Amino acid sequence: MSDVDIRRPKSKNLRSLRFAFLFLRPYRLRVLVALVALLFTTGAFLAVGVGLRSLVDQGIATGSPELLNQSVLVFAAITLLLAFGTFVRHYLVSWIGERVSADLRKAVFDRVIDLDPVFFEENPPGEIQTRITTDTAILETVFGSSLSIALRNFLILGGSIVFMFSIDIKLSLVVLACVPVVIVPILLFGRRLRGLSRITQDRLAEMGSYVGEALNGIKTLQAFNHQPHDRKMFAERVEATVSASLARIRQRSVLITSVIIAAFGAIAFLLWVGGHDVLSGRITGGKLLGFGFYAFMVATSVAAVSDVFGELERAAGATERLAELYEARPAISIENTAEFKTETRPGSLELHQVYFSYPSRPGLHALRDVSLVVRPREKLALVGRSGAGKSTLFDLLLRFYDPESGSISLDGSDIRSLNPADLRRQIGIVPQEPILFSMSVLENIRYGRPLASDEEVFEAARAAHAEEFIEKLPDRYDCFLGTSGRRLSGGQRQRIAIARAILKNPRVLLLDEATSALDAESESIVQQALTRLMQDRTTIIIAHRLSTVLHADRIALLEEGHLLATGTHAELLERDALYQRLAGLQFQV
Repeated sequence: MSDVDIRRPKSKNLRSLRFAFLFLRPYRLRVLVALVALLFTTGAFLAVGVGLRSLVDQGIATGSPELLNQSVLVFAAITLLLAFGTFVRHYLVSWIGERVSADLRKAVFDRVIDLDPVFFEENPPGEIQTRITTDTAILETVFGSSLSIALRNFLILGGSIVFMFSIDIKLSLVVLACVPVVIVPILLFGRRLRGLSRITQDRLAEMGSYVGEALNGIKTLQAFNHQPHDRKMFAERVEATVSASLARIRQRSVLITSVIIAAFGAIAFLLWVGGHDVLSGRITGGKLLGFGFYAFMVATSVAAVSDVFGELERAAGATERLAELYEARPAISIENTAEFKTETRPGSLELHQVYFSYPSRPGLHALRDVSLVVRPREKLALVGRSGAGKSTLFDLLLRFYDPESGSISLDGSDIRSLNPADLRRQIGIVPQEPILFSMSVLENIRYGRPLASDEEVFEAARAAHAEEFIEKLPDRYDCFLGTSGRRLSGGQRQRIAIARAILKNPRVLLLDEATSALDAESESIVQQALTRLMQDRTTIIIAHRLSTVLHADRIALLEEGHLLATGTHAELLERDALYQRLAGLQFQV
């Protein structure tokens, strides 16, 4: 079984970003053009210093209007080229950021929906949701601007140093002597920022998970007047998120402040030294102005890089969290599985000495030595007290889990030798609490077979006795059902689920107490739909209702994960004391 827990602390370093860079590969050409634009704009920007020097020394200082006009025109041309290059660079890097973020979201989601239920037992869905949305937004910012800013400032830093040395070596050495003073705070605060960034993102994910749970259970929350407690619990999570964020912001603010003080302190010292050189005639005013421009660029570039470094630290944490999801693998193996041939398959099932424990309760067997044969087109009812193993049996038949020992066969093929997708195409399920999605009636029914035509959907709805209420809905089959289908009653949702199963047309049908939560009238309508659905299909029913049990060909009695007996209703009443007690308590009308 899966042992992945996305909440466990991981190593935190910028190498985590390598995973995100993989998603840049499809856009190599655009990245190359963006880099060319970046080099172009950096060159144009560095040329501004040359323009300023020329403007002073060859324009203003010479007193020649012609040279001044020339210098101004050159300066204006440089500015226009800089503006054009900036437009191209900004558009391309922003486009790349959007695409990489979208591709990451799709890739992680595609992996997550293939993971087994055990993964979601260990990792809250709300946290997974936050990672796919919030963490990818962080990466969008990094790829859409931060990386471009970092590269631009590195190039400006290198170019400015070259130009400074070309103007004056002594002043350049003064500037470089101050660089370590700026770099040291970045190194000192960087490691701590990584840890704080990860903590902030984890707190944000926990807060999102809590909101999701509260809103999904809003009726229960309000029915128990739980609002005051939930307000308090949510406020605590919000404050924990704020505290983590403020701790990160404090560290980053100290880092930026330290860099700015060091950088601009160095500039002040440089102007003092350079000013005395101008007064002594060693360099011209134009040279000092140009040198000051490049020194200022060195200082601002180092400050900008330190700021981006914090963003990259945050992005590394986000990437690591997304990579954990992307690299998680299903516990159910699909290697070396065979294709399930459906021709002439009758739909027989056989369980042979099956033992199983849930990963969260490894020491407790949910099923113990269960052997059972379900004949083709037989209707088998599973009965037993809560915790007897009925729903667990459904989980194993659908291969959400594999048995610890023993085997389960469909038409003679061990289901562990079948691809889960092929296996599940043969099986339809109508759960006790049907899951409907935030889409139309038509799309919810078509969920059973996405390529079905509209007419096939209509026919399935008629067979499920759902058309009568669908026709009364606003927009009929196009009616939007809202979150979890809350615009429908329990019986109506159940009939949509039955229509979905009819449309799928499975060989094996699993009914999980499909009528237990309905009133008598709704149960009667749903039971008619179920009778139609069960025709000519192998059917296993988790049943508590007398009407369902009486219509079954056989009944299997489970107790504490063990199969106690099988037989008809009359046979079990005669020979099994537990069944007699259950019948007396649950099946009498």
